[in-house]
Amino acid sequence: MHTLHQLHVAGRGSTARKLLLGGAARLSGARYVLHLHDYDYAADYSRRPDWQKRAIRTLFRGAETVLVLGHRDRDTIAAFGVPADRIEVLRNCVPDPGARLRPAHETPHIVFLGQLGPRKGVPELIDAMASPEMAALSWRATLAGGGDVESYRDRIAAHGLTDRVALPGWLGEPETRALCTSADILVLPSHAEGFAMAVLEGLAHGLAVVTTPVGAHPEILEHDRHCLLIPPGDPPTLARALADLVADPARRAALGAEARKLFVEQFGIDGYVRRLEALQSGTDGVSVNVLRSA
Repeated sequence: MHTLHQLHVAGRGSTARKLLLGGAARLSGARYVLHLHDYDYAADYSRRPDWQKRAIRTLFRGAETVLVLGHRDRDTIAAFGVPADRIEVLRNCVPDPGARLRPAHETPHIVFLGQLGPRKGVPELIDAMASPEMAALSWRATLAGGGDVESYRDRIAAHGLTDRVALPGWLGEPETRALCTSADILVLPSHAEGFAMAVLEGLAHGLAVVTTPVGAHPEILEHDRHCLLIPPGDPPTLARALADLVADPARRAALGAEARKLFVEQFGIDGYVRRLEALQSGTDGVSVNVLRSA
């Protein structure tokens, strides 16, 4: 029985490690699949010296299949010279928390999940929460994630939001699920994503999602049906979107119901596994060794 290695790759140091593993696989005659997870791999590639670009193109061309999160990444990999029939779109997935009735809270709970930093739009999110539209409404927020937590606590205090906005730091899976269960709105105003796991959590829990049309988001998410899509780096528009949802429980419920429906149809783990098995169906007599290090 032959082994098919599945290498999970992203930009920066991850690519350097996979260049070594891919090179070793080719030298030994082993076969491998590349699974690309990155928020902007084309930009990462463009910053590299020519010798690294050549090595990256060789790495991807040598793969049996390249799995990507969306059409943008598919186009990036095709530009490396990988044939179209060896590039497959495979979306992310998260565990299904199950359907449940979501009461309309008198004080809606807004949740952010992710690294606290500029790429995720956290400075604009805090500015939006401090806007006059939001100041006039009753709400609370939890911004959960790692990064420079103390700096953002100071920024929140400077805006007079300490009583409204909690920063618990990075949370594990049980704590994240409990947080989403208590939430009404999930917001992720990112500047760059592949397909955000936080958005998937919002869809899975039937939350009203506010995010940006970056990465593969606009390939799946329809504005004002599954979520609200707002431009990145635009605090006034973000403030209006959040204020509208805080003030309108019926609209939150409608968006949440469509979000949950979309998740069940396209993003459950069972469907993900079936899709992955289908992609590997032509590998009879091959065991798959998944190397997950980023």
